Amino acid sequence: MKFGKEFTAQMVPEWQEAYMDYIQLKSLLKEIQRFKQITKPPVTPDGLKRKHTLYRAFSGLTQRNNNPTGPSSLSNDIESHPIFVNSVNNGGSQSYQTTFLMSSDEGGEYELDYFRRLDEELNKVNKFYKAKVDEVMKEAAMLNKQMDALIAFRIKVEKPEGGFDSSHGPSSDESGDDKDDKENEIVNQKVREQKPKNLKAARPAPLEILSHVKMNNTLETPRSTIKGLLKHPVHAELNYTRENLRKVEDQLKPAFVEFYQKLRLLKNYSFLNTLAFSKIMKKYDKITSRKASKSYMKMVDNSYFGSSEEITKLMERVEATFIKHFSNSNRTDGMKILRPQAIRERHRITFSTGFLAGCSVALILALILIVRARNLMGKKEAILYMDNVFPLYSLFGFIVLHMITFAANIYFWRRYRVNYSFIFGFKQGSELGYLEVLLLSFGLAVLALTCVLLNLDMEVDSTTKDYGTYTELLPLILVLLVLFILFCPFNIMYRTSRFSFLRCVFHCICAPLYKVTLLDFFLADQFTSQVQALRSLEFYICYFGWGDFKQRLHNCEASNVYNTFLFIVALIPYWSRLLQCLRRLFEEKDPMQGYNGIKYFLTIVAVSLRTAYSLDKGMGWKSLAWISSVIAAMVSTYWDLVIDWGLLQRQSKNRWLRDKLLIHNKSIYFGAMVLNVLLRFAWMQTVLGLKVSFLHTKSLVAIVASLEIIRRGMWNFFRLENEHLNNVGKFRAFKSVPLPFNYDEDEDKDE
Repeated sequence: MKFGKEFTAQMVPEWQEAYMDYIQLKSLLKEIQRFKQITKPPVTPDGLKRKHTLYRAFSGLTQRNNNPTGPSSLSNDIESHPIFVNSVNNGGSQSYQTTFLMSSDEGGEYELDYFRRLDEELNKVNKFYKAKVDEVMKEAAMLNKQMDALIAFRIKVEKPEGGFDSSHGPSSDESGDDKDDKENEIVNQKVREQKPKNLKAARPAPLEILSHVKMNNTLETPRSTIKGLLKHPVHAELNYTRENLRKVEDQLKPAFVEFYQKLRLLKNYSFLNTLAFSKIMKKYDKITSRKASKSYMKMVDNSYFGSSEEITKLMERVEATFIKHFSNSNRTDGMKILRPQAIRERHRITFSTGFLAGCSVALILALILIVRARNLMGKKEAILYMDNVFPLYSLFGFIVLHMITFAANIYFWRRYRVNYSFIFGFKQGSELGYLEVLLLSFGLAVLALTCVLLNLDMEVDSTTKDYGTYTELLPLILVLLVLFILFCPFNIMYRTSRFSFLRCVFHCICAPLYKVTLLDFFLADQFTSQVQALRSLEFYICYFGWGDFKQRLHNCEASNVYNTFLFIVALIPYWSRLLQCLRRLFEEKDPMQGYNGIKYFLTIVAVSLRTAYSLDKGMGWKSLAWISSVIAAMVSTYWDLVIDWGLLQRQSKNRWLRDKLLIHNKSIYFGAMVLNVLLRFAWMQTVLGLKVSFLHTKSLVAIVASLEIIRRGMWNFFRLENEHLNNVGKFRAFKSVPLPFNYDEDEDKDE
């Protein structure tokens, strides 16, 4: 792999603009190379000059004297040092400037432009690195104070009369052993006893720290939300119990892991940029036949990001602290947590995914051939089948289609380096790849299609005068199997991802009682495109609970309770999103959340009126459904394109798009906008009552629902692309981890 591609692949996506622009500098070198090739003097035919020079160099006669004093010594010195590099102090910040000493040469203006651009990149990298180091040093001081409180808290819980271990926190140099700990405790105790009362200590005595500390209420629960509304104090008094100690340790542990990851990325940032400057200068020397890389790299090595050792030392101290206090002094276990292994692609997953995909295609072809060969849809019993059985299996079709589109999203997010794992807040190493999602989706597809083939009877049994009990129960058994796997507490079938999904679903249901994260409202948006699937679940309950599934008969649509729940089920996702918007409006004071809430309110009105029209085909309902649906669709389309996707910007350098795009082919964005508008108006089928002669009404409803799922899959990619670019613009590459303790001075600052 060429260095340019490898350099780009190893960048922190959110810091991409802060790295050295290797591609731009390489293009400047290509301009210099083209000029050299155009102005290169012709080579003499006999080549005598070259041979003569070669023989002289080989004989050793040309450079016998190491300190030349002849008239050509000055020109030789300039040739060996074509640049002069120096640092300039501008208002406390150090910058670097390079003077090109051979600008009078032909084509020197190209090289002048190259070194000017090179200095800009060096100063940019140096400034960014220094700013990030300053940030992590402040965080280290904060974590050090948290460790002070943790160790004092631990002493209070485990050994109320014990001493104190001073070798802790990110600022400590060594971890020490048990014997040193006891000696330190004795020394600290003696120092405290002998210290004059009028002498103010720079650092409070170990157990005295706890008098200045309170517990942060970082756990987001409905109870904490209600307390917040009632103006209940956020910080609680310390309660010295082992349960609270465990909670504190569980909160500090991920804080250290996240902090260590930041240090690792900063160290890698320094290494990659140093390597990039070395590579580009070697290319310059090769193209121009000069010897400038040594002088310039000396300046790079002396720069802050090239010579600073703060990050390396801080990493060592964090490792020592974490291993001692969070992994029981077991270095192997501690480093496994600090440096989680990346997920490796497994061949068995690839094979299994391909195998199940092939089985799914084969089952679909078999289903089509059986239906065509037996002319099943031409029989009168087919209407009964489409009214009763088809809605049961269409549920799995909606789920599988949504999972396939999400797998495609993951594939393209990875291809275009969208850091979806960070944006969603997934634990490193626990996120599913597109192959894993495809494996689950094709596995479910195989089970569902097998059940369809087993339950494809159109005629009742001549003996029992009903359909087979076990075959008719297959869709219900499959639903129960999916729910069992989803809620299974054992470590099978990606338990971490399953529980994360269930937790987000619970947050969506309980909105606005939980703090709204991006993953929560992103999942709620997915459910707004699965209204028909939710209605299918309602049909399951009615069909198997009160219907006669042996005769494929039901009276659901004639029930007022069922029709009432048709409204409620369709509105639940939009109502959840509305409450999430109100929660964010209350917390963030952002008026855009209020406008977003209005959008969902309009959608709720439109869905209600369309549902009412589908139940009561009156002209009044039709007019109201038309008006509300047009307004809701127009508002939602504008919000999709302008707010969620960040497109339709007239002043952008990419006309009608945005300034930064991940996909180079701009026509894809325009095509996506047009397609989004068309799919947004798929509801016209329900309002206009469009019918296709060769399609059953249930089939048409399923097709429209599938189009909405496809639209949501397309929306997912551009929505997260826009979120990723916003993070890149603010260099946000790390999530903030809540800390357990709050010091009095921190509380004063907040006030």
